Amino acid sequence: MTQWTVTTQNGVAELVLSNPPRNFLTFDGLAELGTLLSELSGDPAVSVVVLRSDVDGYFVAHADLDELARLSSGPVPEARSWYATMRLIETMPQPVIAAIDGQAWGGGIELSLACTMRWASRRAHFSFIETALGIIPGAGGTQRLSRLIGRGPATDLVITGARFDAARAFELGIVSRVYADGEFASVVRSEAAAVAKLPRTALIAAKAVLRDGMALPVSDALRLEGSTFAQLLATDESTRLQAAARQRYAAAAPGEPVRFDGLGEGGAS
Repeated sequence: MTQWTVTTQNGVAELVLSNPPRNFLTFDGLAELGTLLSELSGDPAVSVVVLRSDVDGYFVAHADLDELARLSSGPVPEARSWYATMRLIETMPQPVIAAIDGQAWGGGIELSLACTMRWASRRAHFSFIETALGIIPGAGGTQRLSRLIGRGPATDLVITGARFDAARAFELGIVSRVYADGEFASVVRSEAAAVAKLPRTALIAAKAVLRDGMALPVSDALRLEGSTFAQLLATDESTRLQAAARQRYAAAAPGEPVRFDGLGEGGAS
C-alpha cells in the first residue's frame, strides 16, 4: 500500500506521509520513501526536498511496534530500509527539510535527525521513547543527536526519554525554525521555495561540506571547505551573481541595505 505522495513545484519536492491513524513508521513505508528519494536525487529540477505528514497531530508517531516485535525474534530483511533510507536522506545531493507538525517520537525524531534541517510547528513535540521499551534508539538517534547538540544534552534526552516541546528543541538546536500551527504547511512550502531559488550548486555543495566535514579532523575539514569554495568561486554562475551584487551596491545609497535575493532573476535592482 502506498504511504507517500509526491508533488513537485518551484524546485521543491514535497513528500507527504499518510499512514493513519498515527503515522507509524513501517519497513514498507521507509522502503517506499527510499525509492522515491533515489528518483528525486537525480532530478535536476529539484533543489529542495520536504518531508511532512497529512495526519493531523503527527509527523511520525514512532516505529510500528508490531514490526519491532518481529525484529525481536530475529533478523528481518525488510528492516534494512531503516538504515538505507536514513543514510540516503543524508547523502542525496539536495537538502532535505523535516516539517514537523505534531508528534515525533522514537523513529519519528530519528527520521528528522537524518534530514538536513528540521522546521517545526509550535505544537510539535519530541521524545526518545526507546528506554521505556527496554531498548535504545536503533536508527541513528544516539549518534546523530550527540553530533548535533553535544554529548551532554543528547545523553539526558536519550536516557530519560523526556518529552520536550518545539521551544525546547529550538533552544537545543534540534530544530532551526518554529512556526505557528495554523498555516504551517503553507509557510513551510513558501520558505522551502525561497531556499530552492538559491543557486542549486551552492545548496548541494553546502550540504555536502557540512555533512562530510563533521567526519574529518578540523584541518582536513577546512581544506575541504576551502577547495569547494574555490571550485564554486570559479564557476560562470558565481561570477555572474557576484557582478550582479556589485551592481546593486553601486546603485544603492550609502548605508542603504542591499539584498542578495533574486540576483539570478534580474541582476541588479
